[in-house]
Amino acid sequence: MTFINDFSQQHDIFTKVLKKYVKNSLVDYKKLQKDNEFQKYLDFLSKVELNKLNHDEKLAFWINAYNAFTLKVIIDNYPVESITDLHSGGKIIGYLLGKTVWDKKFIAVNRTKMSLGEIEHEILRKQFKEPRIHFAIVCASISCPELRNEAYESEKIDAQLEEQTIKFLNDKTRNHFDLKKREAHLSKIFDWYKEDFGKSDENILRFTVKYLPNNIGEDIIKNIFEWDISYKSYNWNLNKKGELQ
Repeated sequence: MTFINDFSQQHDIFTKVLKKYVKNSLVDYKKLQKDNEFQKYLDFLSKVELNKLNHDEKLAFWINAYNAFTLKVIIDNYPVESITDLHSGGKIIGYLLGKTVWDKKFIAVNRTKMSLGEIEHEILRKQFKEPRIHFAIVCASISCPELRNEAYESEKIDAQLEEQTIKFLNDKTRNHFDLKKREAHLSKIFDWYKEDFGKSDENILRFTVKYLPNNIGEDIIKNIFEWDISYKSYNWNLNKKGELQ
């Protein structure tokens, strides 16, 4: 079996796991805790020889790794009400001291220890410069983008990222565009990562246009300086089965 075929088949394992335990973006963490196939997938992620992967394979790999190891940190500590409960010293102290769950080096990839934060900021954001990753990686919270119930794959990564972005921007619980008032009530993701979307309010709006209904997109383009942006509060409650969105 070639490396590439084996690589694709391993992602198929993750897809099967996600289809079992993710429904409407909510996760059955209790049952996932007992799934041996999930651990096999995590073991695979830790042993991948990254120098054998092309650009799209690496992009798919790192998105899957972020999502899989986020699931891992939750099931290792389940039951928990929010991923932010896992910060060392509590929510506020964890942020101040740089000891959040995203700073913990509990992930081993190709003999290198790393954190979720490093995967997101040092690899996905810095190396790929792909803003749509923000709608694919999921931090186990209600206000995050929906967790896709299939693995990301190099052969269709662009289509998957497009679909995730469209779904996220048109979900009124996460982003709402009031055409009459010309108000965009956006996810905090656009505020936290402004530089990835062009820094200014106008560039953020320009990014959204491609993914919105024509009437909204056209009005934004024609009247971009009349649109106001505000950011929604973020719901950090766990995206567990039984939670309401």
